[in-house]
Amino acid sequence: MNIFSPVKSLRKYKSQNLQFDLPSGISVFLVALPLCLGIALASGAPLFSGLVAGIIGGIFVGLLSGSELSVSGPAAGLAVIVADSIVRLGSFEAFLVAVVLAGVMQFGLGLLKAGRFSSLFPDSVIKGMLVGIGVVIILKQIPHALGRDNDYEGEFEFTQLADGENTLSEIYRAVVTASPGAIIISVLSILILLFWERGAGKGLKFFKNLPAALMIVFLGVGLNQLFRLYFPAWYLGDNNEHMVRIPVFTASQNMSSIFDFPDFSKLANPAIYSVAATIALVASLETLLNLEAADRLDPLRRNSSPNQELVAQGLGNIVSGLLGGLPITSVVVRTSANIFGGGKTRVSTMVHGLLLLGAVALAGSILNYIPLSCLAALLIMVGYKLAKPSLFKSIY
Repeated sequence: MNIFSPVKSLRKYKSQNLQFDLPSGISVFLVALPLCLGIALASGAPLFSGLVAGIIGGIFVGLLSGSELSVSGPAAGLAVIVADSIVRLGSFEAFLVAVVLAGVMQFGLGLLKAGRFSSLFPDSVIKGMLVGIGVVIILKQIPHALGRDNDYEGEFEFTQLADGENTLSEIYRAVVTASPGAIIISVLSILILLFWERGAGKGLKFFKNLPAALMIVFLGVGLNQLFRLYFPAWYLGDNNEHMVRIPVFTASQNMSSIFDFPDFSKLANPAIYSVAATIALVASLETLLNLEAADRLDPLRRNSSPNQELVAQGLGNIVSGLLGGLPITSVVVRTSANIFGGGKTRVSTMVHGLLLLGAVALAGSILNYIPLSCLAALLIMVGYKLAKPSLFKSIY
């Protein structure tokens, strides 16, 4: 197996694909941004660690991936494991050593061609997983669409760590405390997404070339600022509760104050190895499941290489651990956003990673004006496409 064969395939990249990959990459970026931050919060890890994992998952794993459409980054499914492991190992720096070792194990699994076990997953399991995830996405995003942002973006547990509510009680609380401003932003955002999709479906260049996700971000930011000026009671504020919140770094900060690095003196701790094995196993299973799901959703019906994917994930986790990032897996939500956004090749995944890097380096203070309610609308549409009624009918 040639590890770098996906890199060589980019030499044959067709420029006309960029009209699909660029808008899709922007859509995935807007979905990934709050998820990376929310998963880091839910994991009890530094905020920056989620962004590091998202950047590496987009650029590095995207470049080497066995799939043209799979998107990798920090995963909600690992949040509880990460939180428990940090406490168990005593520090985040010790946990990073386990992430590096997990990457080495995954790399070895890829070389041993362990990816062939992905063919054992029944088709009904993959379809059921996608529909289930779609339903969960919708249920988890309804409170954000209504302006209740107590729970972290990216936490998909039924019992919520952030506020002690569960998924259903959170929806009830959101309805009771609904914010008019958030409702207006989220409803208008969904209508624009539907209108944009219809225009793109008719082949109109304006709608095909301009990402709908970007338009709803402009709408959300613009409306919230109008509320501030003319309808203060509807204003969502610009605080941590209702907005995307990226750490803003200054030129005076040195590298050691931004990045966390693994403490390899902890290699003598036997618990490091059991944590690493757990991360490697869970991340590999999640990746292989998502890879099968991505192939099912791919309009071009391409078959991904699971062994190449395990190699890419392993190398990605080694780099993520070395730079202070969370564990990486292939993730359904971002992959679905990529496919439904019209992405054609791995370039869309890499675009999202580059945009995350740019957001950290240059645009944190600007992006922090984006209301979570407009991004909730984007995720609700992704959830609907995964679990739309026609799917239930066809499966029945």
